[in-house]
Amino acid sequence: MQYSTVDYQSIVDASHSLRFDAEFFRPDYLQIQRRLEDIGSRKLIDFQVNIKHPKEIKRNYVDDGVLLLRGQNVRPLSIDLTANPVYISEEDAERLKENAIHYKDILIMRSGANVGQCAIYLENNPAISMSDTLIIRSGALNPFFLAIFLNTKYGKALIERGKYGSAQPHIAPPFLYQIPVPNWENLQTEIEKTYLRSKELTELSKTRYAETQTLLLEELGLTDWQPKHRLTFATDYASMQRAERIDADYFQPKYEDIIDDIKGYPGGWGKIGNHAQLKDSNFKPEPETEYKYIELANIGSSAEINGCMVEQGQNLPSRARCKVNAGDVIVSSVEGSLESIALITEEYDNALCSTGFHAINSDMLNSETLLVFLKSSVGQLQLKKGCSGTILTAINREEFSKVVVPTIRAEKQTEIQQKVIESFNLRKRAKDLLESAKRSVEIAIEQDEQTAIDWLESVL
Repeated sequence: MQYSTVDYQSIVDASHSLRFDAEFFRPDYLQIQRRLEDIGSRKLIDFQVNIKHPKEIKRNYVDDGVLLLRGQNVRPLSIDLTANPVYISEEDAERLKENAIHYKDILIMRSGANVGQCAIYLENNPAISMSDTLIIRSGALNPFFLAIFLNTKYGKALIERGKYGSAQPHIAPPFLYQIPVPNWENLQTEIEKTYLRSKELTELSKTRYAETQTLLLEELGLTDWQPKHRLTFATDYASMQRAERIDADYFQPKYEDIIDDIKGYPGGWGKIGNHAQLKDSNFKPEPETEYKYIELANIGSSAEINGCMVEQGQNLPSRARCKVNAGDVIVSSVEGSLESIALITEEYDNALCSTGFHAINSDMLNSETLLVFLKSSVGQLQLKKGCSGTILTAINREEFSKVVVPTIRAEKQTEIQQKVIESFNLRKRAKDLLESAKRSVEIAIEQDEQTAIDWLESVL
């Protein structure tokens, strides 16, 4: 049994809200606090740091305007601006100037399941923040160093300590101001260089992936293809009977237009049901076996998997029923998240994924080409066509099997595959750099600054 003995004055000194719950004074939290104080750390507030809690806002989205940053965009050391971006008008943004985010601001999740996750905003164009994040301006501290520190095991433990609430945990600025942070000038400089290099590699990775879309659409002769939404059109009863659908959108001519264009590809075509193997979602996890579990929230905009849950089978959600292997492609079935498609790498071989995905592999198309096609505009249009339902609109297995795919030439498949592999390797290198930066800060806390710098230089 672990326990801590604290006196009343310690409670007053340690907590802005006079917390006296046992969790707040866990021995491991107190040990981290003492270690940071022993190496000369100072409270965040002593560095002239400013923490802003954005105002609550009404969500009036527009097609083009000022970017509105939501909690779902903020992940550990990563801000994803490409997944379902939303915008508000210039007028609304002007009224919400207090919520403005600028270059090098640190965003930290204030509430919810991802409370405490944080990253730096590195875009030149300002954005507006929702109220579920806090905006940190780092004052006399290097913002890159502060973001890395808060993502180390020590920083995360201190943030974890400050959480309050049960069903919806929160973190408050008064507590964050009291977090002790070390101040190593030379290491901060090295951390900034490493962070910016990681950012460069991430952007290069995105560029390489975008090139795969260009290669695919050029091969299909669809580079400039644009869907034409028609207000009026006609279909016949036999078509509705075959489809077992009577909703007008399903019969929009734009869907048949793109399918006809794919069928006109000289290399041939087929349906996913014939060109690929669909995995079943009937795997039953062993209660005491540990599994990696991938869900929709883990899928990034460039087909990457950003972490996963690791739990014993008995603790996994009931929807963890599909076992996947390296080379499989997982495709979200839920409308609104149809672009959440990823390639299973060796890291996630034998993982489980949610029944909200269709998991497939193919002998006709390599996994990378299949991935790029389904994420392309022509693939996404077909997935959208197949969606049905009311409360949770999704594309079921039968409709997914009907998606038409081209039999891309082998040489072009290889070219696409190489670009995807290069993109993935660049992203992995970028991620490794951030992990190295985190570890170097931990080494400095455990040993000293110079040892940390020497280690960081040795792994870069």
